Amino acid sequence: MAEPMPSDSTFLNFPWAPIQMECEASDLMIEGEMPADLSGTLYRVGPNQRWKPRGDYHLFAGDGMVHAFHINGGRVDYINRWVRTAKFNMEDVEGRALINALNPFDCDPDYSDFPLTDKEGLANTAAVWHGGRMLIMEEGHQPYEIDPITLDSIGSWTYRGKLHTAMTAHPKVDPATGEMVFFAYMATGPFSEDVMVHKVSADGLLTQSIHIPTPYSAMVHDFVITENYIVVPIFPITGSLDRAMTGGPPFAWEPDKGVHVAVLPRNAETAEDIRWLKMDTCFVFHFMNAFDRDGVISIDAAQFPLVPLFPTPDGEPTGSTKSKLCRWTIDMNNPEAEVISAPLDGFELEFPQVDPRYAGQDYRHGWYTTTDGNVKSDMEVNENLYNTIGHWDHSTNTTVQYSCGNGMVSEALFVPRSEDAAEGEGYLLAVVTDFDTRLSGLWVFDALDIAAGPLAKAHLSHRVPPGFHGTWRPAG
Repeated sequence: MAEPMPSDSTFLNFPWAPIQMECEASDLMIEGEMPADLSGTLYRVGPNQRWKPRGDYHLFAGDGMVHAFHINGGRVDYINRWVRTAKFNMEDVEGRALINALNPFDCDPDYSDFPLTDKEGLANTAAVWHGGRMLIMEEGHQPYEIDPITLDSIGSWTYRGKLHTAMTAHPKVDPATGEMVFFAYMATGPFSEDVMVHKVSADGLLTQSIHIPTPYSAMVHDFVITENYIVVPIFPITGSLDRAMTGGPPFAWEPDKGVHVAVLPRNAETAEDIRWLKMDTCFVFHFMNAFDRDGVISIDAAQFPLVPLFPTPDGEPTGSTKSKLCRWTIDMNNPEAEVISAPLDGFELEFPQVDPRYAGQDYRHGWYTTTDGNVKSDMEVNENLYNTIGHWDHSTNTTVQYSCGNGMVSEALFVPRSEDAAEGEGYLLAVVTDFDTRLSGLWVFDALDIAAGPLAKAHLSHRVPPGFHGTWRPAG
């Protein structure tokens, strides 16, 4: 019999609490009018802990669940499934938690070596549709393939045995070539001081891997590509086996180690072509976009002054912090170049997005989630929950926001109205949870007029936990 989740864990209580069911719902009730030209599937991925956890629970350590909204002809069908990784299957047989994915010392003694050999991980962070495969990612392990319609688990995907590292949860697809670029941190083993950059052709073949030694062992969540460069930032969230073995946090914030930014030409064959640049201490979970022009790289980031959700080496929380939209500038024409960061505006934001047809290119429109300050949080890192979506216009340096009320909004994804539509012409899709009813739904906005409110809402009769990221797969 499954035991109840601990009541003293923020991330095991509403709204983060897992839902203990897999289900399908056909022909959801639509409020408003679902656009007739919106056809495809929105996927949402997040942690959905199956069993009472072993030891302290971290949001990043929950079992992955995928939620899919299949949209066609104004109709929306919904399905959710746990990703059946090796960890999930073992625990499903035993009927209890065996593994603490972030701390091997909290594992069942009979399975203490499992985290060091597991290749499948949790599959709980993000999704990408590329090369005809739907891949679910969790950055510490290899991607996991699922069926894009039924969400049935298929297994880890290694690019026919060529991928020997993990895969970031934020691969980048070049819209001009279809090439996908991704990386893995701690690429050669637990707490190793390196990353590996990989390239995959449009048809899904792993074509190149470049090993890059780093100044220290670090967790690296996101990066950017432009037409001519790959930029991988090394922030001081350090990994330490010695610290973990003595009861300390495996990953901790050590700002004295500084930020080191690797800039690698897209056409580089080895790490010898890297330039390492320094910048003032900060942290970024997610970048909005990047582009280069005449040797100058511009990178737009949701930048924190320090890392949230991770402790100091002695286990103390780093405290409350907020991210702001900043532009990094790197002049590659200057032999003494550093990364210069300047704020674009003062509003808080996270989960930044762009029109994917302009990824890695000069662009005008960006979207993000934020807060109007009216929905409070129990988290130490931030007093507010995100209940608002925003649209940033680089041409006017202005933003427009729309509050979704007493609830919580997911990362909002942009879907173009058509492949030849102008930049930003399309729809913004987000999952919103109403805190009054404790039910969720899919909200669809005109991406260039979010202030007008949603065009349509597809209502569920249950709650979708907040989760992290998602992707869109067009019909056909």
